Amino acid sequence: MKELYQPGQEIETSIVAVTNDTIFLDLSLKTEGILDKAEVTDDNGECKYKEGDKIKVYYLTTKHDVPYFTTKIAGKNADKDMLEKAFNSGIPVQGHVEKEIKGGFEVKLGNARAFCPFSQMGYKQKEEPAFYIGKTLSFKIQEFKNEGKNIIVSNRAVKESEHKEGLAQIASKFTVGTTVLGTVIDIKEKGALVDIGGFDAFLPISEISRSRVNKVSDKLEKGQEIKAVIINTDWDRERVSISTKELEANPWDTIENDFPAGTKFDGKIVRIADFGIFVNVAEGIDGLVHVSELNLEKGTNLKKKFNVGDTLSVIVKSVDAQSQRMSLTTSTSNEQDTEANAYMSNQKDDGDTYNPFAALLKK
Repeated sequence: MKELYQPGQEIETSIVAVTNDTIFLDLSLKTEGILDKAEVTDDNGECKYKEGDKIKVYYLTTKHDVPYFTTKIAGKNADKDMLEKAFNSGIPVQGHVEKEIKGGFEVKLGNARAFCPFSQMGYKQKEEPAFYIGKTLSFKIQEFKNEGKNIIVSNRAVKESEHKEGLAQIASKFTVGTTVLGTVIDIKEKGALVDIGGFDAFLPISEISRSRVNKVSDKLEKGQEIKAVIINTDWDRERVSISTKELEANPWDTIENDFPAGTKFDGKIVRIADFGIFVNVAEGIDGLVHVSELNLEKGTNLKKKFNVGDTLSVIVKSVDAQSQRMSLTTSTSNEQDTEANAYMSNQKDDGDTYNPFAALLKK
């Protein structure tokens, strides 16, 4: 078969099939390309790809009319010609970290020796130099001089590239509006960190529930499994925000029917501000009694007059479900109304017991 690719040429293709030790690649030819499955298997023996996935590979050679590809050049293939092609094409190469030397590490690439600076070993999680000695890792050749006598390599460049590719796959999976399952891994003051399948997302305290949440630990605990919706993504900063509140029924959808203007009820004071008092109307809904509705002297300190947790009798003045606002005004309590009604029903308006004040009230 005539070679359709140049050694070291990069292509992006789809995976046709995955077997025990081989990955077959779609080349739009009569035959598929071959990739050693071990190259894309993690430390736990799990293959990073599945049938139908896209993958970037580099052409190696053709044997018996079958094209062979690689994701990196292994040590056994790393002669100087192949290393130079790897340098020119940006193909990762496998190298064995021999020892620590001044300023970095000595790395063996096939029969050649290369230098990896300390700054180019590892990526986000840095380890002590001794950690890398004796390990076989992937590198990109940054410099290739004097016919391979002077080679500088970088493990960091490979890690960064792998991280970007992995992030791109995650970004395609976790889009805004997607419902995800996750596990709480840490509790913070302003929210919780949640593992949503290999990526840490943030659940703000304001997105935990439609009802008021004073402390994250009141609602969540480490190890708890939750269902949430992705509400924001910032892949440049690698941040994802999620919400469990979005999966709860919105009480504002029915509030105008449940609490129409004129509805009277006793509610708990949940917050006191300079401009008024917030009273809990229903789960997830607080209404405002503006200071002008409290019949108090101007300048009265509301926090000295009222207490969070106290019961206040109110009447619904108006409801704006779209803006999620409810205006309230104060009222006599239900108990006072009951006592007044009982008193009025016992009054007689004729004869010697006629009470003009009671008669007026009854009218």
